[in-house]
Amino acid sequence: MKRLDFKTAFKYPFNRAKGMWNILWILLPVIGWFALTGYGVRIVKEFIKGKFKRLPIFKFKSDLKLGFMMFLKSIPFIAVYALVLLGLDAVANFLGIKNQKLFVDLINMLLALFVIPMLTINFINKQTIGSYFELKTVQSVFNNFGDYVVALFKCFVLGTIFLIMWVILIGLPAGTFTKNIFLVDFYRRKVK
Repeated sequence: MKRLDFKTAFKYPFNRAKGMWNILWILLPVIGWFALTGYGVRIVKEFIKGKFKRLPIFKFKSDLKLGFMMFLKSIPFIAVYALVLLGLDAVANFLGIKNQKLFVDLINMLLALFVIPMLTINFINKQTIGSYFELKTVQSVFNNFGDYVVALFKCFVLGTIFLIMWVILIGLPAGTFTKNIFLVDFYRRKVK
C-alpha cells in the first residue's frame, strides 16, 4: 500500500476549508463534544480507507449519536486502563521504587506512544468494545518499529506546524482533524 506523504497530510484540512468551522461545536458543552467525537470517528474511518482528499460533511445528528455510542463503548477500556495504572502504582510501592510517580508516568507515556494509539484506531475501525482489547493489533507496532516511529515523528511535526498556525486560528481545527493522520495511515498499511 502506498504511504501517505507529508504534503497530502498537510493539505488535507484545507481542501475543504469550510469544514474546519466544525471545530466551533466544541463551544456547545457535552452535545457538541459528542458530535465532534462522532465526526472525528468518521474522519479516522475515511483515513483507514485511504481517503485523504478532504474533510467530510458534518452531520450533526448522526455524528452526535456516533460520538455518544463510541463514548459509552470506550468506558470499559478507560476503566481497565485506570486499573492498570493503579496496579502499576501498587507494584511500584510494593517493590519500594523510590520515585514511584516517575515510574508510573514513564510506563503511562510508553503505553500512550506505542500501545494506546493502535488500540484506539482499531476501536474506531471496528467500533466494538472488544476491539479495544485486541492486543495483537499492537504487534504491528513492534514488527514495524522503525516505520511506526517515523509515523509518530511525522504526527509530531505536523502537529507542531499546526500549533504554530494557532496564531492565525486556523491551526486549531487543522490540527484537531489531522492529529493522528500518519498513525492511521500506519494502521491502514500494517494492521490486517
